[in-house]
Amino acid sequence: MSFAQSAQNLRVDDGHILRGQLQNVNGDWVDAELDLNSCIGNDWGNFQWGGENFSGSSQDINFTVEGDASVPVLRAVIDDGNGGHNQRDLNLGERIQNSDGQLVFI
Repeated sequence: MSFAQSAQNLRVDDGHILRGQLQNVNGDWVDAELDLNSCIGNDWGNFQWGGENFSGSSQDINFTVEGDASVPVLRAVIDDGNGGHNQRDLNLGERIQNSDGQLVFI
């Protein structure tokens, strides 16, 4: 299950801070945030899980929760290091989870 299914008011601030309210194990809504620059990098114009500081070489960064499955999608135009720019998207639900009301990278 995507962390977005147990979240509300999800957004990305400053191009790299994922914020919102998540439900903890008691069902309470708690504020949560995760700096995506700490777990996503740029690998020659592609998002890279486990990397760092993707936003420093990206532009037009946006975030949406899509569809009935609440897929949390990060999109950006990423510098490929050779003068080109690639439009890319990343399903944040692949490696980010809700752990008792906290956003965690796995």
